[in-house]
Amino acid sequence: MAPTVDDVRTLALSLPEVVEGTSHGHPQWSIRGAAFAWERPFTQADIRRFGDETPPSGPILAVRVDDLGEKDAVLGSGVPGLFSTPHFDGHPSVLIQLDAVSGEDLRVALEDAWFACAPADLAEEFLGRRRDRR
Repeated sequence: MAPTVDDVRTLALSLPEVVEGTSHGHPQWSIRGAAFAWERPFTQADIRRFGDETPPSGPILAVRVDDLGEKDAVLGSGVPGLFSTPHFDGHPSVLIQLDAVSGEDLRVALEDAWFACAPADLAEEFLGRRRDRR
């Protein structure tokens, strides 16, 4: 079964110091004021940009990445459900079609987005706790 926005919420809120809010009436998850994931439905302008192509269906999530090099690597990885649109050209984020991504790939993308926005001390503490559990 495809992940839902509720699954995103559960995963995001399981990460340290994450706060849920809203942006343009849609859920957004932040770490110390920096948004790392948000629901991003297509606007009419987005839909027009798809031209004759059918836009991805279902809920769409946007997540931050470290930089444009990582964005290129993520998009080139071939993970189903990860994509971008011209609106996000030059922005360090990728889009996720929840109807097409696996739960594990979603988890990895959310954690990577959290790391892209988390302060170094908090990220190191989180990694240390994770190592200690092994």
